Amino acid sequence: MKVYISKILGFLLSLFFYHCQAYPHYKFVVKEVPYTRLCNTKNILTVNGQYPGPTLYVHKGDTIAVDVYNRGKYNITIHWHGVKQPRNPWTDGAAYITQCPIAPGAKFRQKIILTTEEGTLWWHAHSDWLRATVYGAMIIYPKLGTSYPFAKPDAEIPILLGDWWIQDIVEVVDELFLSGGEGNYSNAFTINGQPGDLYPCSKQDTFRLKVEKGLTYLLRIINSAVQDMLFFSIAGHNVTLVGSDASYLKPLERSFFVISPGQTFDVLLEANQSPNHYYMAAKAYTVAAKGVFDNTTTTAIVEYSGNYTPSSPPLFPYLPEYNDSHAAVNFTGSLRSLADEEHPINVPMEINSHLFYTLSMNTVLCPNNSCSGPNGTRILASVNNISLVDPKIDILEAYYYCIPGVFGTWFPDFPPLFYNFTAEDLPMNLEIPTLATEVKILEYNSTVELVFQGTNLLLGSDHPMHLHGFSFYVVGVGVGDFDNEIDPLKYNLVDPPLSNTIIVPVDGWLAIRFKADNPGVWFMHCHFDRHMVWGMDAVFIVKNGESPDTKMSIPPSDMPLCRKPVPITSKCLSFSIKSSIRRSVCSTL
Repeated sequence: MKVYISKILGFLLSLFFYHCQAYPHYKFVVKEVPYTRLCNTKNILTVNGQYPGPTLYVHKGDTIAVDVYNRGKYNITIHWHGVKQPRNPWTDGAAYITQCPIAPGAKFRQKIILTTEEGTLWWHAHSDWLRATVYGAMIIYPKLGTSYPFAKPDAEIPILLGDWWIQDIVEVVDELFLSGGEGNYSNAFTINGQPGDLYPCSKQDTFRLKVEKGLTYLLRIINSAVQDMLFFSIAGHNVTLVGSDASYLKPLERSFFVISPGQTFDVLLEANQSPNHYYMAAKAYTVAAKGVFDNTTTTAIVEYSGNYTPSSPPLFPYLPEYNDSHAAVNFTGSLRSLADEEHPINVPMEINSHLFYTLSMNTVLCPNNSCSGPNGTRILASVNNISLVDPKIDILEAYYYCIPGVFGTWFPDFPPLFYNFTAEDLPMNLEIPTLATEVKILEYNSTVELVFQGTNLLLGSDHPMHLHGFSFYVVGVGVGDFDNEIDPLKYNLVDPPLSNTIIVPVDGWLAIRFKADNPGVWFMHCHFDRHMVWGMDAVFIVKNGESPDTKMSIPPSDMPLCRKPVPITSKCLSFSIKSSIRRSVCSTL
């Protein structure tokens, strides 16, 4: 009895300390407000009425608390993209993976624990496509008393790349599912919420970056777009990349670069040109659209101070063709970690768990060929031919409380079939995925090598893959099918970039390594939201270690409760989920 009472008291004390520790505190109120873009006014979901949302300023190693109040009409979660959240998956914010959504009228306090991250990250909604307008930057400065590994810039400016739909974003998602096809593309891209003066009714609100000749500016660039990789450039200027995904890079000078949804880059802009007006511009990079995509260009204006007559229109930068995969792959392969004495790297050399994950576009049959996908089918997506189905309660809760029947544990380490993944013509029977809710179990402190292999099923595509709870080393990238004998010999194990989101090239492969030292439930998915909601997802459960500081923390007392999801009645969704034996795996507490 004494032991039992002691455990209860310990639990209550843990709850007290979770909510009463003196962390810096922020308030996010999710609500609809009217915004006007492209000659039209509509209500959009925002945080604190701002679009983009408020920027969080923190230091390396900080812990902060954010109270999220949902005053909107949709369920929502907030994800702190790239924050590893050690031992604390409870406030990671992935809907139905680590938490149930915050219902309208409800509140949830999220604790954000920063450790090794330093640079630029961001936060965004992680439910349906609500992140189209619910997102903002997170600036992580070095610890007090320390400095950047480069000369201190004269100013720092967040640059958030996004997109805009004239149609309500929830209607866009509904049509995507009800049609079973590709859905609508955005009407504009944006820079800091503004489309730029190449779009109608936008010239007067174009974002302007005012610079002074001779000064250096740190641009913290974030791709917040829902479903597009973007080429980015500034007319007349090279930029020097010095960081990515809150990790430092060896300085890399470029006239343009490609950035995927979810990625961040820290770049130095030297104002070293003749005083004038120069366009900053971004446009889509895609090889999968076959002519159907948002082919517009968003612009901002870099304005030099001084007395002069600016060019009219401003000077325009070079941007590659929309389908220049060679430029994109070369850029990804050129990134290198700083890897010096002050910023050492720790690439796993002895691998315990070898994983090979295919990334595919898929189709399933609809009754009477009634969907608008190829041959009347519905489009899905998969990892190793598993198209993830969201459970009715979140996987983390089911794991922690040993709730049976929510998920299974047979997610495969390899695809069910090996074939020429990047061949131009592949049989249609390979396109049919298994719909299931399965997870991959990793032992605590195990070392993982994961090779992503793109396939040409249905439609070859790049895939920006994001892993929650970890940063990983990108040790290799190439085109074609991965060769297990030859390609590992070309791995970069000396100074590979440390990332949380990376582009797997179309008809190609990419290899990452990481150490599974963060116990909990962690989501991995393509950061094209259409691919994510179609099922290009996987879930890792990292088991607890032996000591108390290697086990998951306890859940907050105010974890959101699951509400019954709104049923989708479309006959396009009336296919069956594969029945299989579900084995519950309880966490070792």
